[in-house]
Amino acid sequence: MFCYKYPHPAVTTDCVVFGINGGKVNVLLIERGGEPFKGCWAFPGGFMNIDETAEQGVVRELNEETGLEADWLREFGTFTTVDRDPRERVITIAFYTLTHKTDVQGGDDAARAQWFPLDEVPALAFDHDAMLQRALQQLKKDLQFDSDLFHGLDNTLVNEFKKHLLC
Repeated sequence: MFCYKYPHPAVTTDCVVFGINGGKVNVLLIERGGEPFKGCWAFPGGFMNIDETAEQGVVRELNEETGLEADWLREFGTFTTVDRDPRERVITIAFYTLTHKTDVQGGDDAARAQWFPLDEVPALAFDHDAMLQRALQQLKKDLQFDSDLFHGLDNTLVNEFKKHLLC
């Protein structure tokens, strides 16, 4: 085994899930079932396993915490603020995905999962408020300038997001 002089940060993945239903854009949040931030709202996510990619980790965490399967993901940022997680030094790789709003259920370490309209999102744990703003900014940019990016998604779904976010 190798012995390293420098400590290693932990790596997590988080997923901002945008859902649309009846012309209203929503975001999926989980209520944290454990500390830190027990009882607070956050994005589905968690620590990567040593044998998985960031994409595999975010898909697994999303499914474990909400029951959703992600068929399409867009990586939009890496969050590295030194004190973003009070447990230890944690770097997160953030993704967003688009879906029709469907039934969800909290699982694993999520006490519950719930959709919130964009204009009714509560204060979020960790640095997830900033993460939401960056995800929304990137989504709008992608919808406006990079339609090829959404290859594989239902065109009706993409057009609904365009209609309601690019007004």
